[in-house]
Amino acid sequence: MLSLEWKDELTAILSEKQVQIEEHGSHPLGNSGHVTVYPQSEEEISNILRYANTHGKRVCIVGGGTKRGFGGQLECADILLSLANYSGIVEHAAADMTVTVKSGTVFQQLQDYLAEYRQKVALDPVWPQYATIGGVISANDSGPKRLGYGSARDSVIGLRIVYPDGTVIRSGGKVVKNVAGYDMNKLFIGAMGTLGVISEITLKLRPLPKYESLVLLSFPSGNLEEVRSFAVQFLDSMMEPVCFELLSPSLSERLIGQRAYTLAIGFEDVESAVHYQEEFVKRLQPPNTTIRILPQEEAKSFWQTFYTIGPNGAAPDPLGQEIEAAVKIGVVNLDVLHIVRESDLLQESCHVHIEAHGGLGHGLCQVYIKGESESVATAIERLRTAASGLGGYAVVKHLPFSLRKRIDVWGENPSYFFLLDGIKRKIDPNRILNNQRFIGGI
Repeated sequence: MLSLEWKDELTAILSEKQVQIEEHGSHPLGNSGHVTVYPQSEEEISNILRYANTHGKRVCIVGGGTKRGFGGQLECADILLSLANYSGIVEHAAADMTVTVKSGTVFQQLQDYLAEYRQKVALDPVWPQYATIGGVISANDSGPKRLGYGSARDSVIGLRIVYPDGTVIRSGGKVVKNVAGYDMNKLFIGAMGTLGVISEITLKLRPLPKYESLVLLSFPSGNLEEVRSFAVQFLDSMMEPVCFELLSPSLSERLIGQRAYTLAIGFEDVESAVHYQEEFVKRLQPPNTTIRILPQEEAKSFWQTFYTIGPNGAAPDPLGQEIEAAVKIGVVNLDVLHIVRESDLLQESCHVHIEAHGGLGHGLCQVYIKGESESVATAIERLRTAASGLGGYAVVKHLPFSLRKRIDVWGENPSYFFLLDGIKRKIDPNRILNNQRFIGGI
């Protein structure tokens, strides 16, 4: 009955079609809501948050749903604010190479639109056909091409944010050369929607490359010292790859049919520059290794498959004995070798299936685990121990709600946690927005 009362009050803000009551209000990944609302304007988002803040209602935010299993200790909030109907291009300055877009816009749809102008957003998140640009920015998501592209923090030049009390603020601007004042954008990027609802995002763009290729260098011997030696020589060269990613044997087998540690080296430039760098790799190729070069469309096809290898919160795991988890690990770049090897060894000791990859240029690893609940939990703890031993960290990016109640997905609080908590208390004193979704229960 309480949900019905909320619906009556919320339909005074929105139309009846924009408010839905969930019969059970639960989801295998949690982060659900008793009442789901679908605003179509920034004003409606503001009114919803103002209502929730005044009446003490907890709000959970969802876009495409790909990150529904990322953090969160609430199975069901009072209101699930869906941005599925809040999408579209606000402004595209093609000559200035910037675009302003509503946060509910699906990432792939944005890229398809920009492709008509031979431009793109220089980010490569997972599940781009489901993920929204707002979710990508809120989670600071990035992929292997982070080496050449940078992260979301490098692409965003301006934001509009709706605070929990309904106030709308703007940070940054709409031009690339905007250096005046504090860089407030970085406060909200990666904050998991705990400080405000991002309503609009202004991004700087890149031209589409004239040519691209992917060099796949496999090491059948399994000797990671050979990989390390090659990586050091390559990284010390003048080559400029957009990615320099190590694939575990299990992932390599899935993607290219060869069970071996494999380096995926991506190049994007004019055709002559790409071919020059391909030849450099051939000259540097160690003995007893195999090399394969995927040009243009073959490279694009590889990446389309690559971005769908991990779990997808928009299509949750079927209920059963096996579950899926995704772990992000950050270490010093060449320590990626240890993490990927440890991931491979854990398959036998923990009785799970693991596919892993990591950037030897930026030090970020992604580990995908599938198996029984207890085995997955053990594998996550061992990975976290391995990362900690290398001076790194491990964050669980996808996990069913039942396991998130037992496993701290963010790990230990950093020394500067008091600053994060203080900012949350100042902006959202009633803790209505994505409560307990971020590090330390923020």
